[in-house]
Amino acid sequence: MSKEFKVVVTDFLEEPLEHERKILGDLAEVVALNAVGESTIDDRVNDADAIMLYHFISMTEPTLRRLTNCKLIVRCGVGVDNVDHKLARELGIPVANVPDYGTEEVADSAIGMALSLMRGIHLLNSRLQRGEGDWTYTQAAPIHRLRGKIFGIVGLGRIGTATALRAKALGMEVAFYDPYVPDGRDKSLGVRRVETLDELLTESHILSLHCPSTPETTGMIDADAIAKMQPGSFLVNTARGVVVEPEAVLDAITNEHLHGAAIDVLPTEPPDDDDPLIAAWRDPDDIVHDRVIINPHSAFYCEDGLVDMRVKGSQNCRRAILGEALRNVVN
Repeated sequence: MSKEFKVVVTDFLEEPLEHERKILGDLAEVVALNAVGESTIDDRVNDADAIMLYHFISMTEPTLRRLTNCKLIVRCGVGVDNVDHKLARELGIPVANVPDYGTEEVADSAIGMALSLMRGIHLLNSRLQRGEGDWTYTQAAPIHRLRGKIFGIVGLGRIGTATALRAKALGMEVAFYDPYVPDGRDKSLGVRRVETLDELLTESHILSLHCPSTPETTGMIDADAIAKMQPGSFLVNTARGVVVEPEAVLDAITNEHLHGAAIDVLPTEPPDDDDPLIAAWRDPDDIVHDRVIINPHSAFYCEDGLVDMRVKGSQNCRRAILGEALRNVVN
């Protein structure tokens, strides 16, 4: 079969595109653009039969209207907020994602962050590394047994479910809030459903976020929401940065309402150096330094997951070219 088709990888990946060509090379030319912003997406995208898009750039109206032959845009990741998928649908272009490539990794990261906070691991390491305080556990007091504590989850999709199972294995009671999950999932997993976010906030010893970025979830965990959490509780966000207001976290840690927070995602990435939360986190003399963990949007990462992302994205492009049923279409 001649290579009459073209698949464009817009960003993130450079040559060699060995996984993509192994799946697509018999029927399509595979091109890496190495774009670093939407304005750098050059004309090679215009006649693409399929596009693989990662998370370093956005694809909005100016680019979408240039596409003359596109049968599919694959967002090689979970979130699709960097694609104007509604306009794409109007233009007849399906947008799909790869929702399962990092399920285990994000769940593992959420639990790892939770344990590091609740067991005082981060706090003790941070203080002892600076040579502060006595060589004793009392610096992290009070620490309470995990068994029986309520692990609250917002969003019981793939990652939320994987996190729930891990928290259950540690002996914690799992409660969740997700108005979009059908009845019965709680029973099949052995977890408890609550009807309102406020109910979950008030009873959780640790709150772990696993919801997408939507108008409904943007700013959902703000100062008012955190104020409803139990004094001395913990917050973990491995979902989307816009779900949590960073300054609300800063205030809650400073006034010791929250005992700790772990944040893998921020509204702006990378954050500005003068961001108040970042500045406090970097200051060894600030209480935030010992009680907040910040990672660079890395919860999804493992080498195996990156391969899954590329392989599953390529397989869906192949389906589009061959006119087969597409997987994970979001628009």
